[in-house]
Amino acid sequence: MRKLVAALACCTAVAGVLSAAVPVHAQTYPNKPVRLILPFPPGGGTDILGRILAQKLGESLGQQVIAENRPGAGGNVGAEYTVRQPADGYTIVLCSPSISISPSLYKKLNYDPLKDLAPISLVASIPNLLVVHPSVPAKTLQEFVALARKNPGKLNFGSGGAGTTNDLGARYFIAENKLNIAMIPHKGANQAQTALLSGEVDVLVIGTAAAAPFVKAGKLRALAALGDKRDAEAPGVPTVAEAGMPWFKVDTWYGVLAPAATPRDIINRLNAELVKVLNDPDMRKRLAARGTDPITSTPEEFARFIRSEAERWGKVVRASGATAD
Repeated sequence: MRKLVAALACCTAVAGVLSAAVPVHAQTYPNKPVRLILPFPPGGGTDILGRILAQKLGESLGQQVIAENRPGAGGNVGAEYTVRQPADGYTIVLCSPSISISPSLYKKLNYDPLKDLAPISLVASIPNLLVVHPSVPAKTLQEFVALARKNPGKLNFGSGGAGTTNDLGARYFIAENKLNIAMIPHKGANQAQTALLSGEVDVLVIGTAAAAPFVKAGKLRALAALGDKRDAEAPGVPTVAEAGMPWFKVDTWYGVLAPAATPRDIINRLNAELVKVLNDPDMRKRLAARGTDPITSTPEEFARFIRSEAERWGKVVRASGATAD
């Protein structure tokens, strides 16, 4: 994700240029509350980030931004709901990699994530850990693979639901290592972690911020950080490259989108406000305290990123054989 941040370093300047000329729509927008749809259940990473973002964006816009949970189908219920709303900038959605994963994962979708949503900006990235329940007798990633091979079908992976990065990340890990490990689906990553803490599942890919307190308390054991560098929240945990699996990188990113026909001047206005909010020192401090890296982009950069992620995760879906109805 450091490469992504570097590639998008010019975005603040671009957003400033975009906001310099304010066409007709943006002159009167917004004149009523804006809804920010959160396509996952309360308590998870999307919900926490979304509520912080809604508050700060509302302050910046001078109009209330209401965070509204509409979970289901790996984030597709909330995304599809947004697509069906008027394209006037008053309904936007906070999406995760599920919008890039869903086209290859689902046999049928009632909308096209790549065509029916207008990217506004990337907003954040959360690094992930691979964690196990303390009862699992593996201290490293390689030890876990060896354990799974010696005990085919006896271990299980928790999943936050079809189309989520922790689900596809787990399937990727299983397929590449040729393991026989069952997948146990849940309604969200938060619920999957609860199942891991209780011992109902053995292993999980989960955001560092969510897992770190339990790792420090000895209630979970982290085997690897799934990014380019060790995480400040779990400095003693080796990266996947250090653990001998450099291909196994799984970042969870977030971005804001609107219905596809939303006027470009409103998209530009929202992009400029998001860039301003995410560069605010207080906002960056609040996100950092939750293990979240703020990032921004132009709408065009975000669109290209979504498509590149769709290609990357499409390969993972095909390799793992994963499908969803």
